[in-house]
Amino acid sequence: MRITRIAAWQVDLPLHEGSYKWSGGKSVTVFDSTVVAVETDAGVVGYGEVCPLGPAYLPAYANGVRAGLKEIAPALIGQDPTQLGKLNRLMDAALKGHPYVKSAVDVACWDVLGKVSGLPVCALLGGRYGEDFHLYRAISQEAPDAMAANVAGYRAEGYRRFQLKVGGDPDTDIERIKAVAAVLKPGDRLVADANTGWLQHEAIRISKAVRDLDVYIEQPCLTYDECRAVRRQITQPFVMDENIDGIDVLMRAHADGAMDVVNLKISKLGGLTKTKQLRDLCVSLGIGMTLEDSWGGDIVTAAISHLAHSTPTEFLFSSTDFNSYVTRSIADGAPQRVNGRLAAPTEPGLGIRPKLREFGAPAVDVK
Repeated sequence: MRITRIAAWQVDLPLHEGSYKWSGGKSVTVFDSTVVAVETDAGVVGYGEVCPLGPAYLPAYANGVRAGLKEIAPALIGQDPTQLGKLNRLMDAALKGHPYVKSAVDVACWDVLGKVSGLPVCALLGGRYGEDFHLYRAISQEAPDAMAANVAGYRAEGYRRFQLKVGGDPDTDIERIKAVAAVLKPGDRLVADANTGWLQHEAIRISKAVRDLDVYIEQPCLTYDECRAVRRQITQPFVMDENIDGIDVLMRAHADGAMDVVNLKISKLGGLTKTKQLRDLCVSLGIGMTLEDSWGGDIVTAAISHLAHSTPTEFLFSSTDFNSYVTRSIADGAPQRVNGRLAAPTEPGLGIRPKLREFGAPAVDVK
């Protein structure tokens, strides 16, 4: 089997809530996503998707996806899409860095591998654990009372894990955490995710102000060293996210005792192949994980579902269903949440069928 064409389409994903706000006053109203198709001479087509969280979250941006695909796609024409390790080496040789560019291609090739083997991707990633898995809901940054009301509403829909977007004014963030904690029930989990938005002294002060609450602190500061320093001075469970972008820093964080949970994002690491490598290492090291991506629609949600469902249940801290945040469906067959939980599709590959006719002309088309 050989790759004969790589095409990509730009798609807009508006939000149900109108906008999504996080630390530093950053916000997005319509997400700019890229759907990728990898066609083969056997007639099998695989699909992937990548959707950066705007241009100011990670070193990734939507137009960069399409520009980067034009660089790497020629090197992949004629290659076997089922040889995923080799394919990733070819992408790394064609374009240094920029893992988010490569992510959708890698996911599409897992889709191809699943289709030709007759297996869902989760079976190829390690097996299906349980009937489904729990999700978290990200709570966009608002006034404390509004965030508490949103948490109560989503809890009524079945969510039991909440990722509270903080990283703003310290006094307001303290009130946000307290207001949300007051509406939670036994068994709920609360994460205060600052998305690098606090200075070190602010993070320590805020954490100590809410020391009596059952709350996880996630990625409070910009740098690894700042986060590690905060971790050593507070008592809450600690989650690392933005700084963990490869095996080297994951191993360093483990050796330093710098985290209790790690957030692994598929596009941040370059696709399912490399994320699986870190996921399996975390299982061996005994580290809990949030498994997700930066953002996306139906195809990203399907990829997340296969990764999460193939992870031993006790190591899966949380995951998410991005297709429920947006107003537009871009693929049939995508997993849909039920009472705050999600299950990976059982069909071969990702189990989705993109609505290509709605996307218009491709932005990238390499044959």
